[in-house]
Amino acid sequence: MKIALVQINPTVADIEHNVARIIRGLRDAESAGADLAVFAEQVVLGYPAKDLLLRAELIDRNVSAVARIANECRRIAAIVGFAEPNQNASGRPVFNSAAFLENGRIAAIRRKRLLPTYDVFDEARYFEPAGEQPPVEIAGRKIGLTVCEDMWAQEELGSHPLYACDPIADLVRQGAELIVNISASPYYLDKHAKRIELMSGHARRGAPLLFVNQVGGNDELVFDGCSCVVAVDGRVAVQARAFDEDLVIAEFPAATRGAAAHPIIGGHKACIPTGPAGMHAALTLGLRDYARKCGFGSAVLGLSGGIDSAVVAALAVAALGRENVHGVAMPSRYSSEHSLADARELAKNLGIQLSEIAIEPLHASFERVLLPHFGGRPPDVTEENVQARIRGVLLMALSNKFGSLLLTTGNKSELAVGYCTLYGDMCGGLAVISDVPKTAVYAMAQYINETAGRPVIPNRTLTKPPSAELRPNQLDQDSLPPYEVLDAILEQYEVAGRSAAEIVMAGFDARVVGDVIRRVHQSEYKRQQAAPGLKVTRRAFGFGRRMPIAARLG
Repeated sequence: MKIALVQINPTVADIEHNVARIIRGLRDAESAGADLAVFAEQVVLGYPAKDLLLRAELIDRNVSAVARIANECRRIAAIVGFAEPNQNASGRPVFNSAAFLENGRIAAIRRKRLLPTYDVFDEARYFEPAGEQPPVEIAGRKIGLTVCEDMWAQEELGSHPLYACDPIADLVRQGAELIVNISASPYYLDKHAKRIELMSGHARRGAPLLFVNQVGGNDELVFDGCSCVVAVDGRVAVQARAFDEDLVIAEFPAATRGAAAHPIIGGHKACIPTGPAGMHAALTLGLRDYARKCGFGSAVLGLSGGIDSAVVAALAVAALGRENVHGVAMPSRYSSEHSLADARELAKNLGIQLSEIAIEPLHASFERVLLPHFGGRPPDVTEENVQARIRGVLLMALSNKFGSLLLTTGNKSELAVGYCTLYGDMCGGLAVISDVPKTAVYAMAQYINETAGRPVIPNRTLTKPPSAELRPNQLDQDSLPPYEVLDAILEQYEVAGRSAAEIVMAGFDARVVGDVIRRVHQSEYKRQQAAPGLKVTRRAFGFGRRMPIAARLG
């Protein structure tokens, strides 16, 4: 039995496009000799559809689409994910379901049992959970159909259970010879290694596990694909590409259980990028799909000569092509000579258009107009922020005039502690590196240069002290602890959830820890007005993090 893992990039709610892509995948799988083609969770509608799942008309169209796909399954069978209406008078409006299609019809449906409500997931808002379900008979085999979270009953095998039941254990107990898991599992740094550990534990129960994941960017989420098959000895037997559409074949012998130690014959095994390479690939895909799916063909961004804007510009070129990226240098009276020189060198290295707009005349005008209304108060951060907001206005004007997506260039470390200007450098349609800590920005810059085999990002940009250049001789470290320290504290507080006392016990200065935590909470109002950002770490400052603004922590 040959099974095709068909990894495609759907667009949320674009059912016609998604169906066409599914049917093309069916034909490709058929040409490859597959008996069964498996697609991802909610592939007909695209994931996450969020409150579009509450629109009955869209749900009806997605159901009709499944019937159309079934009609194409005459010589090959398929498993596709879709939103199935809940016909009961009570409960949530839809099920998150997997349809088995065979001989031109829907032969069986299995529904998702475990509905995640943590981090970026809110599935209990829309989906009705299913109870225990038996395996499906496919080509004389008992195959257990599961949907994404159904294999995450425990975050790691042996850890504290997340749910009261374990769907895969139930299916193995019922005699399933193969477990199929269709997923829309979003990326975070090196997540696939964790998936493999989880799937290996499941497979060692006695049934190989076949995992098909969505690929592509949808809003803030990036789906890395990495569809694979894990054998009962825990090894990865078949591995699809990361961050790209792919189709791979897994061939199973006549008696799966009879060949338990080596149940898969042959199979392609792609390499999966990790570390800065994986993060770079995720951000490139997320930016490309965000622009494409939102109707933007080009991007504009400010180039300060600093590391953050340099990395974002390089990512934009990788995602959209150099001819579609417009950099803008906006020097002020406080800008150093090397900042403009570094911006020019970067633009030349990347081959992108660079415009230079000096903001001094506008800055002076703002000061002149505002001075009578400041009541004789001395200059402070207000005047610094005016400069950032002038730049935001100029960039938004260029975005409007040319229909380009404005990319913000702030990193996660700055966003965490509010070292950014609302309606200034936070202006934009997508915050590309808002989930990348400053230390990881440097690592990615090094990766970009190493991959290119030359200093695309100028060496001076990598070595000079970071500065906003909004006042004379300003450095980031005047206001913040060293980024190595800041990022380590943020990792402890935001990701690990440790208290200030625990972080101090780990060896950090109590005054610094207290100041960082205070800044994190004071800046919540800024983050909730920020552009959407691409999620690439386990915990991002996005819609998966739900914090009150008007709160007072002790």
